[in-house]
Amino acid sequence: MILKGRAFKFGDDISTDHIAPGRYFHLRTNLPELAKHVLEDADPEFAKKVKKGDIIVAGRNFGLGSSREHAPRIIKIAGVSCILAKSFARIFFRNAVNIGLPLLECDTDPIDDGDILEIDLEKGLVKDLTKGIEIQATPLPKFMLNIINDGGIEDHILKYGDFKLED
Repeated sequence: MILKGRAFKFGDDISTDHIAPGRYFHLRTNLPELAKHVLEDADPEFAKKVKKGDIIVAGRNFGLGSSREHAPRIIKIAGVSCILAKSFARIFFRNAVNIGLPLLECDTDPIDDGDILEIDLEKGLVKDLTKGIEIQATPLPKFMLNIINDGGIEDHILKYGDFKLED
């Protein structure tokens, strides 16, 4: 799967509170409405600027904090196709895979806000088309790619009746 989009750069320690601000807790049953406030506390204009296919690029420990399952969901609803970070909070990482939102760990320092990126999920290869450079990310295991390609864990289990760990 090849993804292409514009980079939105964030720093280290972007928490689930940054992603889904607690003051909008009442919207957790209306995720499209909550998505209008995604990452508002990290970038107040993000939800207005992000377009389908765009890519979040972050530093270390993206998604730390509470295990709000709606945090990766509203990122996906907002149109983000992938998240690149130096590292992810483990519960956020699994929640993202479970809802079919791809993420890769790599050195994000060379990428700037607004760069156009092309990502080969299978190879874990990130091409910064703006700068003409390539960054090798840690590729996801095949079973995780299968879950993501099927749209998330629920769709994957509906499709196979169980986990399909091999091709």
